[in-house]
Amino acid sequence: MIRMIFSDMDGTLLDDHGDVTATNAALIRKAKLPVTLVSARAPIEMAAAIDALGLTGPQIGFNGGLIYQPTATGYEPLVATPMVPATAKAIIAAVEACFPKVSLSYYTATDWFAPRMDAGLEHEVAVSHLHPTIRPTAAVLAQPDLAFFKIMMIALDPAELVRLQAFFAAQAWPGIAAQRSGTAWLEVTAAAAQKSTGIRYILDRFALSQAETAAFGDGHNDLPMFEAVGHAIAMQNALPEIKQRADAVTAANSEDGVGRGIWQFLMP
Repeated sequence: MIRMIFSDMDGTLLDDHGDVTATNAALIRKAKLPVTLVSARAPIEMAAAIDALGLTGPQIGFNGGLIYQPTATGYEPLVATPMVPATAKAIIAAVEACFPKVSLSYYTATDWFAPRMDAGLEHEVAVSHLHPTIRPTAAVLAQPDLAFFKIMMIALDPAELVRLQAFFAAQAWPGIAAQRSGTAWLEVTAAAAQKSTGIRYILDRFALSQAETAAFGDGHNDLPMFEAVGHAIAMQNALPEIKQRADAVTAANSEDGVGRGIWQFLMP
């Protein structure tokens, strides 16, 4: 019997406009199963979906870098795992210097910064419905008290993404994880910030067995989540290698795949 559902957001719960459709929300609510969102997004980018689904339990942001409890006025951090500040600043400076065509932005627990707007960020704004604070990188990095949870790079040129991945492999910065998310995104978090880590926290907190859990996802950064749950369900729009690692495939994110998948595969 399923007692907890975990769901990725972009490409999974959210449609192609970055929203939870009314029909998807109705299907999920009707199941009356606890849902924890497990996302690379920041809490400020998860709030609308949390409200749409009426979620009250702990949620997982920044690929597991921040586990938090939503409150009436925001959220309460439960477990925070930011990157080492010096390493995060070195990565930001290096990417800006070596990959000027790559869209670069970075997140603290409460803020989203970028040195400039570009095509990649315009797409991100369209699906997140939020706008980054545009500020010169040097001015942001000069602040001594910032804790960075995620560095996001968007390479619209596939060849540039390959070069970016090779760059990170060669640098081997300690204590960080660089993971693809979708076809154009490379996201950097603390190495200890894994979706599976957040899931283990939820399992321990609510005394759940792995067999009592299920997860929906579509991307490479969802694979640790798939391995941590009893039932892994990929979206129809997921990459082939993600579908191969799943126990079932539901409809696409644009076709209310999470809500439909709950009723097709998980309800008694």
